Order: sequence, then C-alpha cells, then structure tokens
Amino acid sequence: MELWLATGNKGKVNEYKIGLKELADLKIFTQADIPSFTPRPEDGKTFLENAQIKARTLKAVKSGVWVLGEDSGLEVEGLNNLPGIHSARYAGPKAADSENIAKLLKMMTIRPIANRKARFVCSTVVFTPDGAEWHFDGVMNGTISTKPVGQLGFGYDPVFIPEGQTQTLAELGPGFKNQHSHRAQALKAFLEKLKA
Repeated sequence: MELWLATGNKGKVNEYKIGLKELADLKIFTQADIPSFTPRPEDGKTFLENAQIKARTLKAVKSGVWVLGEDSGLEVEGLNNLPGIHSARYAGPKAADSENIAKLLKMMTIRPIANRKARFVCSTVVFTPDGAEWHFDGVMNGTISTKPVGQLGFGYDPVFIPEGQTQTLAELGPGFKNQHSHRAQALKAFLEKLKA
C-alpha cells in the first residue's frame, strides 16, 4: 500500500508513521518527496475544507494511490473557539510553535478568562486509489494550562492538559498522544474502514 501524506509537518508525519505501523506493506511518502510540489493556500472556512484542499492538491499530482490530507487545530471556549483553523499561524504566517503559544496565553490574560476549556479537533480526508473520498474526525477535550510545561510533542502540546489528566500533552509524551489524541482517533477510524 502506497500512502501519500499532504503535509510538511514533521511532527504529524511521525505520528502517522507510528499510528499506521500495523500495516506491514505500507510505504509512506509526503508532499516533500515531490520536488516541484506547491501546496495551495489553506483558505477553507472549516477544518474539513482545509483537509480537502490539501488532499485534492496532492491527489492532482499523485493519482492512483492513497492520499491523506488532514487539518487540525485548537479551539478554546473562552476565546470563542479561537485559534481554530488559524492554529498553525495564530501569531503570524510563519510563526513558531512558541510564538503561537505565547499569543494564546497572552489573549487569555488580556481579559482574564475563567473558562479554560479547550479541545483539539482533527478532520481527515482520504482519497482511495480509485478516487473515492473518505472523511474521518477526532476530538480530544481538555483545558489550557497557565504556562507551557514539557518538552515532548509539538504545536500547543505544552499548554494542553487532556481531560482526566494533570499533565500537559508535552509531559505525557508520544505514547499517550498516539493512543488518545484527536489525530489518533481519526486514524483509528481510517484503519477500521480499511479492514472492513
């Protein structure tokens, strides 16, 4: 099975490699393996629309293979579900994870927000080799910590405490994340459909 991932995010690629390791004959490639590939702007209004943009753009140059595109992000209740689809560029188009986290924590202190409930959301679009379009979703609920803690993971992991836990995702590490995250849930649904 040849699967192409419509992402340039190394953290996501690693999570997919771990999450799909049970597929013995799987060969994973990414858009970075196509020298002249140019991703389209993620200008959708939802996570699903952005996932479709990514998957369709890659499918246009890689037909007849499995193609997976996903969009995910953080929604904070007290910020009217921001940063949402702008999670990766919350502090600017080329913002580092640390800059996005700093802006998030600053926005939560500008007008003190008592409600720190948040959730990670993932929308995944998979194109089969014959062109069928599959959709899978995942959600992980939690709260936002008052400061970043932990060195593992990427994105907002250092400030996200999953429901029922006392540590951030960046402290809990990849073992926990690869079992319980929003992306892991969508991936499990994909694997279940593959086996059906």
